[in-house]
Amino acid sequence: MQRTHVTTALELPGQPILRNYGVVRGLTVRSRSVVGNFLAGIQTIFGGDISLYRELCEQARRDAFDQMCREADRMGANAIIGVRYDATEVMAGVTEVLCYGTAVRVTELPTPQA
Repeated sequence: MQRTHVTTALELPGQPILRNYGVVRGLTVRSRSVVGNFLAGIQTIFGGDISLYRELCEQARRDAFDQMCREADRMGANAIIGVRYDATEVMAGVTEVLCYGTAVRVTELPTPQA
């Protein structure tokens, strides 16, 4: 599945849904190491972007997204609609990131031009 055929919208304009495979999801649980927390704590003293946590969050979202897309691929879908993210703190310093949407098959999609 091409990642360009994943959307938060409930449809892909001009592409009728031929089959609905149901909900697909990707889940990851992450924490920062003690050293990472210490270094991020130092960044908070100076304010601004806390890059260590931002990078951790970006990686967690990417992992959950990729898992969701792989699940849709296994089902035979060629698009995912209604994509959402959710995050929950499981315990202090440990966060679950969930990415979910509806796997569908739409009419053959054109390959995006670079």
